[in-house]
Amino acid sequence: MDDVSFDVHPGEVVALIGPNGAGKTTVFNAVCGLVSRQGRIAIDGLASPRRTADLTGRGLARTLQGLGLFSGLTVRENVLAPIATIRAADTRVAAQLESLNLTAMADITVSALSYPDRKRVALARALVTNPRLLLLDEPAGGLGADDIADLARIVQAVAAGGCSILLVEHHVDFVMNAADQIVVLDFGRCIARGTPDQIRVDPRVEEAYLGVKAIA
Repeated sequence: MDDVSFDVHPGEVVALIGPNGAGKTTVFNAVCGLVSRQGRIAIDGLASPRRTADLTGRGLARTLQGLGLFSGLTVRENVLAPIATIRAADTRVAAQLESLNLTAMADITVSALSYPDRKRVALARALVTNPRLLLLDEPAGGLGADDIADLARIVQAVAAGGCSILLVEHHVDFVMNAADQIVVLDFGRCIARGTPDQIRVDPRVEEAYLGVKAIA
């Protein structure tokens, strides 16, 4: 990464987009302390932890492209895993399952669920920690149009509750509907940033990533 700088404010959804190899996942890994860094990354004004074990305590949660669910456990058990030792964990899990329409699936083994449902379980597992900063790694990947539209509404609702959301996504329609601000990366540098409407018409973005047809 080379001089990449941006803010994610409370209640705001910021999307990182760009071609493969642009540096999107590297930014995520830097925030999570998975790669070495020389710049400054702050959460609530304090330096981001350099150990992944400290992330939840600092109010950060992340979903993974590969979901990372425990396939042999139930939906409820997967969502409970990050907070199993805290008081009132069961109540928080129940509320999170209800908010994502997973209550009826609570006692079903995750391996028996459809891929879109497993995606929601992964999101519920991240949200049950009540993060102040939520990192979503390609949340729309592998979803159909209806599920993507539902996901955009969920992301906006979570942000409306005050959570800061940073996401990486290749699905342009989802980004344009869910994000308040977009940061465009190319070869490790930020080539553009702005609102979805601004990014749609930025010629640098057309050339590097979106293409005229994708934003027409």
